Amino acid sequence: MKVLVIGGGAREHALCRALSLDPEVTSLHCAPGNAGIASVAQVHPVDQLDGRAVADLAVELGAEFVVVGPEAPLVAGVADAVRERAIPVFGPGIEAAQLEGSKAFAKDIMAAAGVPTARSYVCTTPEEVAEALDAFGPPYVVKDDGLAAGKGVVVTDDLQAAIDHAAGCERVVIEEYLDGPEVSLFAVTDGTTVVPLQPAQDFKRVGDDDAGPNTGGMGAYSPLPWADPKLVEEVLDTVLQPTVDELRRRGTPFSGLLYAGLAITSRGMRVIEFNARFGDPETQVVLARLKTPLCGLLYAAATGHLADFPELRWRDGAAVTVVVASEGYPAAPVSGDPILGLAEAESEDGTAYVLHAGTRLADDGSTVLSAGGRVLSVTATGTDLTQARARAYDAVSKITLRGSHHRSDIALKAAQGA
Repeated sequence: MKVLVIGGGAREHALCRALSLDPEVTSLHCAPGNAGIASVAQVHPVDQLDGRAVADLAVELGAEFVVVGPEAPLVAGVADAVRERAIPVFGPGIEAAQLEGSKAFAKDIMAAAGVPTARSYVCTTPEEVAEALDAFGPPYVVKDDGLAAGKGVVVTDDLQAAIDHAAGCERVVIEEYLDGPEVSLFAVTDGTTVVPLQPAQDFKRVGDDDAGPNTGGMGAYSPLPWADPKLVEEVLDTVLQPTVDELRRRGTPFSGLLYAGLAITSRGMRVIEFNARFGDPETQVVLARLKTPLCGLLYAAATGHLADFPELRWRDGAAVTVVVASEGYPAAPVSGDPILGLAEAESEDGTAYVLHAGTRLADDGSTVLSAGGRVLSVTATGTDLTQARARAYDAVSKITLRGSHHRSDIALKAAQGA
C-alpha cells in the first residue's frame, strides 16, 4: 500500500517509522516532512493547511491511504479535501475536529455525553473573565478557545498573569483546577467502534519538578505502573465511547485518533481536554510498544472496519522519550544551529533512536540544523522504566546542540515507584 503522511514533527516521524516497519506499506511518503523523516519516507514540500494542494499531491503520488498528523490541517479541513478524491483518510473531518479546535465545543460535547470534566465558563469580555476567575480562585486555569500550538493554556496562582493571558485571546475557557496526576489515553475510532491504546504520561512544564512555563511536552513514558488496571476500561466506557456516540448522533462522526487528556483527581477521573490526533510526545512511547502493525489498524478505522480488526498486541517492557529543546524554548527558540551526534545516539539493536521534530537539512545537505523549539525526541525501550530511562538519557548525552536543554526527570518518579 502506498501511504502519504501529512506533517513534519516528531509525532509524524514516529508514525512514519512505525508505518515503515509494516509489511503492508510498500511505499511511504510524507509532506512536508523533516530531516529525520527523510530517512524513512520520501519527503514532498506542500502547504499542509491547503486541502486542495494536499489532495492534489495524494492523487499525483497515487496514494492509497493518507494519514493526517497535526491538528491544524485537520481543523482546516484537509481530511475532507482528500476524502472528496475518494482516498481513504485517517483523521476527522473539519466539523468533528472542532473537538480540539474549540475548547468550548468540546465542553458542550462532554456535557451532552455526560463525560466527567472540570466545571468551566466560556468568556468573551474582561468582565466575564474577572467573574470566572473570582468564582474558581487559584490556581487559575485559562485556556485559549482555539488552537495555540501547545501554548494556549496557562495554569497560575498569579491573578494578573491569568488576566493577561485571557486578554490575548478572543475567547477563553476558564475552568476549575484539577488536582492529581495527568494521563494521556489515545483511541482509534471509525466513528462507531472505539479501540483504546495504552496510556502514557507526558511532562508539560519546561523544567525539572514541573518548574517553568507550559510547553508542547518535554518527554513521556509508558506504561504507567501506578495506574489502576481498570483505568483504560473506565475511560472507554465513560469518556471515549460516549463522546464518539454523541458526535455521531449530531451528524458529525469522528473517525481518526481521539486523544483524552485526563486528571486522576481526588474526586475521580476527569477530562482535561480532547485532541483530534496523536499527541506529542506520547505518540513516541505508545507506538514504541505497539506490536500490531500500524497501517492495518489505521486503515481499518479510515474505512469503517474497526469492529472486525483483531485485538491489539503490545510489547513487554517500557518506553521513555526525552525531548531536546533549542536554546530559549519555549519563549524565544533559537534555530539554525548544527546538531551533532545523531548517529552515535542510535543503538545498533534499535532500543534507542532519535525522532526529529524541529530539524532541517543545511542547503548543502551535509548537516542537520535545528529549526524549531522542540528539536528532537530521543526514544528508548527497555525491560522496565529504569532501563528505558537509562538508555534514553545515554542517547541524549551523545547529542550536541548549542544552548539546548532537556528535563532530567522524565519517568523518574514512576521508575522509583513513587
